[in-house]
Amino acid sequence: MITSKTNMKNKSKHSTGFKLPGRRTDIVERLDAMLEDAINDTFEESHYDESRLSRLEVKWKRFLTSSLASKHRIYEEQERIKRLISDISHQTKTPLANILLYSQILQEKEKDSELAPIVKNIREQSEKLDFLIRNLVKASRLESDVLALKPKHQKVAPVIEEAVSTSQEAASQKGINISIEEFAGEAYFDRKWTREALENLIDNAIKYSPENSEVQVRVKDYEMFTAVCVTDQGIGIGEAEQSRVFGRFYRSQEVAEEKGLGLGLYLVREIAVKQGGYVKVKSKPLKGSTFYFYMMKEER
Repeated sequence: MITSKTNMKNKSKHSTGFKLPGRRTDIVERLDAMLEDAINDTFEESHYDESRLSRLEVKWKRFLTSSLASKHRIYEEQERIKRLISDISHQTKTPLANILLYSQILQEKEKDSELAPIVKNIREQSEKLDFLIRNLVKASRLESDVLALKPKHQKVAPVIEEAVSTSQEAASQKGINISIEEFAGEAYFDRKWTREALENLIDNAIKYSPENSEVQVRVKDYEMFTAVCVTDQGIGIGEAEQSRVFGRFYRSQEVAEEKGLGLGLYLVREIAVKQGGYVKVKSKPLKGSTFYFYMMKEER
């Protein structure tokens, strides 16, 4: 059998190729070592000599070096934000408290004078500013991990009862009945922050519900999640707006006259996400809304 020179050359190339897997294995192992160092936060550029690395390894090294630098910048920025939040909270707390106190004293003294409406407005605006700063600080602390949630496996019913109890006075003023569905199950959540999230949902339901109506709080049990559902008989939310209601400062034109800053539902979403859950809403205009606060059933 006659073998052509072309075939011989092809065989030669092919036979040389059998040595590549070993070299490739070495490269893959070094790339894996680099990645492992990056994951364990032990990657250092000086550990790897570019003159002894392949082109792929050099690119991989430069990428990891850049990622490490970005991580350090993010950490420094978070630390700067933490200090800024602390300064804002500290520097505004006392002046605002004084403004609120003096406006309250003035309101008592000037309740029958021409200044009464002005003093009332000063107090209301001061309370609004105080509420805004407190919620902004709270949101920023959650975003920058200054406030760390500490979820644990516990019963759901007590935190629902606490949240409803806090909202009872506001409900009574509008003649609204809050009904709670019994639930004996457990979930994985931070009790303090989940209570705050549920209070926000229930307060929202009361705010946008007509007088002498009902707000329902019930629990749905799923395979991986437990959802607390808050249903009102309010004005509802259009389909186009439902994806935006959890955004920071978002307020629909339909509720522009109501008191609020557009931070409540944003905080609800942040709290849910921070502990491995999520939120959603189902609603139709003029037919009320149901907000769902999902919590993991087990730690992952």
